[in-house]
Amino acid sequence: MIEIKQIEPTKANLRKFTQFQIDLYDGNPYYVPPLISDDVYTLMPDENPAFDFCESAYFMAYREGRPVGRIAAIINRQINEKSGAKDARFGFIDFIDDPAVSAALLKAAEDWSRKKGMTKIIGPLGFTDLDHEGMLIAGFDELSTMATIYNYPYYPEHMEKLGYKKESDWLEFLMEVPDSIPDKYNRIAEIVKKKYGLKVLKYTNRKRIKMEYGHALFHLINEAYKDLYQYSTLTERQIDHYIDIYLNLLNLDLVTLIADSNGRLVGVGISMPSMSRALQKSKGKMLPLGWYHLLKGLKGKNDRVDLLLVAVHPEYQNKGVNALLFQDLIPYYIRNGYKYAESNPEMETNAKVQSQWEYFTTRQHRHRRSFAKKL
Repeated sequence: MIEIKQIEPTKANLRKFTQFQIDLYDGNPYYVPPLISDDVYTLMPDENPAFDFCESAYFMAYREGRPVGRIAAIINRQINEKSGAKDARFGFIDFIDDPAVSAALLKAAEDWSRKKGMTKIIGPLGFTDLDHEGMLIAGFDELSTMATIYNYPYYPEHMEKLGYKKESDWLEFLMEVPDSIPDKYNRIAEIVKKKYGLKVLKYTNRKRIKMEYGHALFHLINEAYKDLYQYSTLTERQIDHYIDIYLNLLNLDLVTLIADSNGRLVGVGISMPSMSRALQKSKGKMLPLGWYHLLKGLKGKNDRVDLLLVAVHPEYQNKGVNALLFQDLIPYYIRNGYKYAESNPEMETNAKVQSQWEYFTTRQHRHRRSFAKKL
């Protein structure tokens, strides 16, 4: 018999909620665990500024007193107000390969959403686009990344049997880092600089980049991504939070800003050494030695770099700004010994974004999906 319990969002409960996933994938060579502390923070209503416009409920499934599944039900009021829809989300979903467990978990999320007046449920999605989203449907034998969901192949099979249909798909690409900047990138970049008066900005001081472009960077993300599927505009409270978190972690050599002649930010490219192996070794914990593995991942030898974010102001999209970004970043990739660059998930319909990889040797190695069901 499956027992479903709604859990209170205390730190102790949310640690168990997060630990269930880590235990479920123990020994899987492709799974990359989150830092437990990060997921607990994301799920805490008193901590995460997304709760200014979101609400959630968390459920765990038990059999004979042992946890066998988990799920979060989420409502993002900001997106619903913008779209006029009454959509709920499900996320942070994991379960053993038992249809009774997945059915019970999703029923709990559906019932909660229905009571809140929602008419449709979509997922897996988080509170905002900066959370993990999209269930893996291909690429199960590829090493995951810190920014994406990994799941067993049986997950999407369960979703379809429960009446969930495709809502939207994302593609991911693995690029080979070239030995030198492609000639076409160089030509395009030089033309763009002269034609539009653009310049590359590099920083070595974290306080200075925060002060001069911290808020502008996230406002650019809002502007560049505003029309994307289920995009939730970052608020000033969220921006303040992410400035402190992300800009303190980044290797500034791998952060490229593009400004116009007036100093207005019009493009940004942010990369980071792959943390996948380091997170696997940490098992989601900073102590006793997790911090050592993470520090080694940030500063040690690595053959892979994650392209965390590329954003270009709509006014400059399709005008070659991406070439300018990679003209600057590729020499740093080469200098650091990176052999491969990993894209973040990109909408399968977003040909503009995918075209930026055309001068690289690429392989589309993962495919993920959001599923939806009417309530």
